[in-house]
Amino acid sequence: MRITQIEPIPVRVPLKAGLTTKTAHGEHIDSPYVIVRIHTDTDLVGLGEATVAPRWSGETSRGCVAAIEELIAPALIGADPTQINSLRAIMDKEIKLNPFTKAAVEMGLWDLAGKAAGVPVYQLLGGQVRDEIPIKMVVGAFDVPQAVSLAERFLDWGVRCLKVKVGLDPEMDLQRVKAVREVAGPTIPIGIDVNCGWSLDTARRMLPKLEPYDMLFAEQPISPDDPTSLAQLREATQIPIMADESVFTLADAWLIANARAADIFSVYPGKHGGLSATLEIMHVAKAAGAVGSIGSNLELGVGSAAMAHVAAAMPTIDSETYPADLIGPLYHEADLLQTSLTLGPEVARVPEGPGLGVELDEDQLAHWRDKTGSET
Repeated sequence: MRITQIEPIPVRVPLKAGLTTKTAHGEHIDSPYVIVRIHTDTDLVGLGEATVAPRWSGETSRGCVAAIEELIAPALIGADPTQINSLRAIMDKEIKLNPFTKAAVEMGLWDLAGKAAGVPVYQLLGGQVRDEIPIKMVVGAFDVPQAVSLAERFLDWGVRCLKVKVGLDPEMDLQRVKAVREVAGPTIPIGIDVNCGWSLDTARRMLPKLEPYDMLFAEQPISPDDPTSLAQLREATQIPIMADESVFTLADAWLIANARAADIFSVYPGKHGGLSATLEIMHVAKAAGAVGSIGSNLELGVGSAAMAHVAAAMPTIDSETYPADLIGPLYHEADLLQTSLTLGPEVARVPEGPGLGVELDEDQLAHWRDKTGSET
């Protein structure tokens, strides 16, 4: 089997009314992403998804398309797509960084490898350690009444874990968490995600105030470029610290592990450049005595399927304690799949078919294809 074409398809899918989200990085209203199809000289086609976001990784859909068409595709055409390790090295040689773009191509390679072998991707990753992946829903950093309304909506669905976005205004952050805890009651686990929004001094002040509300974790409370301060903060609070923006690369993971700066590593294929890199980072986390949790950039169906396979195969991704952000399709108007993933309200299930176990819905793809090429 040989690669004959790598086809990047820009799409723009809006979030559902009432389910847009707001963080310290800004408001997420629609998703200008890129779907990737890897064509071969057989009847097999591999699927990938780049959930690019300029405020997150510096990538845009136009940049992703250009990187694939001008650099990655010419370097990979003619290659055996099942030789994933070799093709990762070729991509890294052709272009630095661009993790979400590379992840989309690598997802397509894993999809093809699984289809060629007739097994799900999780089997290629070493086998399934869980068939149910607990999930959590995210309450954006909105004013208190809107945050409470959203939390009530999720709880009415049957959701059993929540994450509350904070990091904009400390006093409003505290009131938002307090209000969500009151409506959720004492038995629903709640974590917070600061998205780098607090200074070190603010984090030192805020975390003790949040401890009475029984926080499951505090995700990325400060800037990602200071592992020493994050480690000091970890020592000063009872709330487990989760590193997200601090862990993009394997080198990042080593710095966080070496500093003993986090209890939990937030991981997912897009952020790290693919499934293989996610596994490598989790090996570092394990060596440091930390665990993983599946994070999210609010993926559509293909990207979420790749995340589910990683979560299903990695014992050190502790979804039972720290439920996954396997939720992106629930927020969007479309997932672009022929058959939607099984997501929520309490757990997600990994697709069982060969490869990633999903196929594109061509009508949805045509409807949501981004013909403008514009970015927001």
